[in-house]
Amino acid sequence: MRILICNDDGIEAPGLARLVNAASALCDDVWVVAPDGKRTAAGSSLTIARPLTMRRVKPNWYACSGTPADCVVSAMTWLFANSEKPGLVLSGVNDGRNVAEDLAYSGTLGIAREATFWGVPAIGFSRVKNPDFTDGDDQWLGALIVSLWQSRADWAAEGHWLSINLPTSLPAEIRQPRIGRDKIARKAEIVESDGDRTVITVPRGRAHDSQPGDENDAIDAGFISINRLNWLGETRLDERFLDGIPRQRQTG
Repeated sequence: MRILICNDDGIEAPGLARLVNAASALCDDVWVVAPDGKRTAAGSSLTIARPLTMRRVKPNWYACSGTPADCVVSAMTWLFANSEKPGLVLSGVNDGRNVAEDLAYSGTLGIAREATFWGVPAIGFSRVKNPDFTDGDDQWLGALIVSLWQSRADWAAEGHWLSINLPTSLPAEIRQPRIGRDKIARKAEIVESDGDRTVITVPRGRAHDSQPGDENDAIDAGFISINRLNWLGETRLDERFLDGIPRQRQTG
């Protein structure tokens, strides 16, 4: 079995190396395709009809000039074009939690979503900033990955993936919280203003809004949060609503 690992923090991110170490508990055929720099909040965006540069940095490790989701696409269409496709895609470990509206913005979760488009089970891992890393964290995370792989029949339905947020300290108990609200990008800062030209930045960080039972509440209490997400997001309209929409008048 082959594992593909990607992230949105870049090829040199510490969390990526930790996830590779952990994944080795499941198999020794582990491959990495990661962006050549940080791609926070890139979501599921793809680079279409524009060149991508793939640079081999060491055996089984490739840096990609594109987005996090590009890393999955480039692996499937180029790196593994004539060889075994991965049976599992892991993403992360992201530098910071992915909660609430991050389900749409996150490059970490965009990787997992893209993997499901290829029919591959996927897990996105994120962790609070400045965690209390110990020598046993990678080993513990490896055991979790093995357990999740062995139980994939219970969660790896078509179009679904797992989002896991790790708290400050491991090991920890696991909770399945509800999705909360904690939007990033709530303000802009003016960097420069000159007549009709204004330069702004949207700073990093979030308000850490939390309500009882949501992801932030669970993570802040020291629990691991796990949510199964999906891209099958249709919510069907009531037929009575459709009946009330004016129809185009027939002519001729």
